[in-house]
Formats: sequence, C-alpha cells, structure tokens
Amino acid sequence: MNQFQYVRATKPQAAIDVVAKDPTAKFIAGGTNLVDLMKRGVMTPQKLVDINRLPLNKIETQNNGLRIGALALNSAVANDAQVRAKQPLLALALSAGASPQLRNMATVGGNMLQRTRCTYFYDLTMPCNKREPGTGCAALEGINRMHAIFGASDKCIAVHPSDMSVALVALDATALVSGPKGDRRIPFGDFHRLPGDTPERDSNLEAGELITAVDIPDGPFTKHVHYQKVRERASYAFALVSAAAALDIENNTIKAARLALGGVAHKPWRLTTAEQALVGQPATEASFRRAAEVAMQGAKAFKYNAYKLRLAPNALVQALKTASAA
Repeated sequence: MNQFQYVRATKPQAAIDVVAKDPTAKFIAGGTNLVDLMKRGVMTPQKLVDINRLPLNKIETQNNGLRIGALALNSAVANDAQVRAKQPLLALALSAGASPQLRNMATVGGNMLQRTRCTYFYDLTMPCNKREPGTGCAALEGINRMHAIFGASDKCIAVHPSDMSVALVALDATALVSGPKGDRRIPFGDFHRLPGDTPERDSNLEAGELITAVDIPDGPFTKHVHYQKVRERASYAFALVSAAAALDIENNTIKAARLALGGVAHKPWRLTTAEQALVGQPATEASFRRAAEVAMQGAKAFKYNAYKLRLAPNALVQALKTASAA
C-alpha cells in the first residue's frame, strides 16, 4: 500500500474543502472497498479524509418520505423499523449484500460509490480503461461471464456491484450531495453513469462533492416486494443477476410497479418499460413473463455471459411471483 496522509474532519464543509483542493484526496468512512483497492494498488490516494465524525447517520421521516444519512450503516438501515415498514424492498436488498461483518461497517454513501468487481479492474497486469483510461478493456475478449448485457460500450463492459443501489433506483430515490458549488439533488437514476467513452467515471459526482443523504419518497410498495439475488454461493458473493420488484396490487390487478436489475450493467438498471407493461394487468405468471420479455429488449451478450440472457428474465419473473404472493 502506498503512503498517504490521514486527516479527520468534524464538519462537512471542512471535509469538502480538503478534497476539493487536493485531487489526490479521497473521503473514507467504512473503507470496506477503498482499503481493499489501496492494498492492491488499484487506487492510490495521497490523502484520506475520515468523515465518520460528521453528523450524517440519521434515519428519519421527512417531507413525505424517508431521509437516510450517507453515514448510516448498511446493517442499521436494513434493521431500522421505519425502513422495514415504509421501504421493505430496501431492507431486503441490503440484507442480501456482502456479509454481516461488512454490513456492520459499510455505509450508505460508500455502498453507492463502490467500484466494480471486474477481475481485470483488479489485475494491474491487464489493460483496463476504468483503472487506466486508454489502455483497453481486457474483458471484451477475456473471461467476461460476470459482465454487462445492457449499456456497455467498446471501452468497458463492467457491472456495478451494489445490491442497495438496485433497490434505490427502483424506489425513485434521490441522492443529496454537497460540494464546493453548494448543495444539489441528483435523481438516483442519474447518479451512476454508463461507461461510454469515460468508464473511469462511475458517477456524476463532481470534484469534491460529498454524498450527505438519500431521500426515498413514500409509496404504496410496503407489502408486495422482493429482492431476488442469484449468486454462485449463498454468502458473501456478488450477484450474477439480481432483480428488485415492488408491486401495488388491488383485487389481483397491478396498479403500479417498480422494477430494476443488478449485475447486468455499469449502473443499476431500471426497467421502466416493463413497469408500464404490468400496469392494469392481472398479477399472474403470464403477465410477469410478458414484462420480462419487454425488460430484455436491447440486451447483448458476450462470449461467456450469454447465460444472463436467460437468467435475468427468469430472476425477474421469480421476484415478481414472490412479491405478488407476499
């Protein structure tokens, strides 16, 4: 691990000022991803700004919704009574992520910003445009079984690893950020980026910006929800494919739906067209399969991940079946 300076911030603006003035500086909270990347030499910040003492860990009802501080621990959010009552899909997604030990350290903001687990990104001997722009993407012709089937480019086919973010994009969440230019709100669907020609940029955060909270509006999705995660082993494994499903059902008719996939794109993949296809339809397997067909429009596989073209719609159908039966 490279040498670095360590400073501890006690006020948000002080932390922002340090990172905004020093392009080699990074915020650190739980460190469950950043420290791993530093140990491997993938990321080499010259300064770490510890933000754990900032007052950003509250979970509270506000403005017809929930506000969750960026420093709230994943385990605390998953077990919070308000979250479980108002946004059970989020609790399910968080409980599916990582391991209990990591959930007790990882924060909401850090979860949003975790980097891809593409093996070529971690391997310093291989070309990777995300790690070192302009060097190429080894995954394109390599072992790409974990990689994207939506939104990829010829520069990068990596996927975003967060389970929590799949639920948040489905629930129309908004990220609150503060930076050198002041405060702003970013709809969660716009927070993460597709790779395009700049795969090194995972999000639309600007230099020095700090995530302070996430807002989730109240909605009717308090009962018929499910998070389906398909992985190679039952614990501490990232999703091959995951599916978040939330339904508002009345008299077996779907009044509203929220759907998203994980493990399939460079960002959490919202399925708005499939949602629209479900509205007004009976909550039956036939309806769910038609919606899954709609969801897969535009999907493109590579040599080793063609199985996702079947796994993703099947996971979505299973999520919808489980949600409807809740």
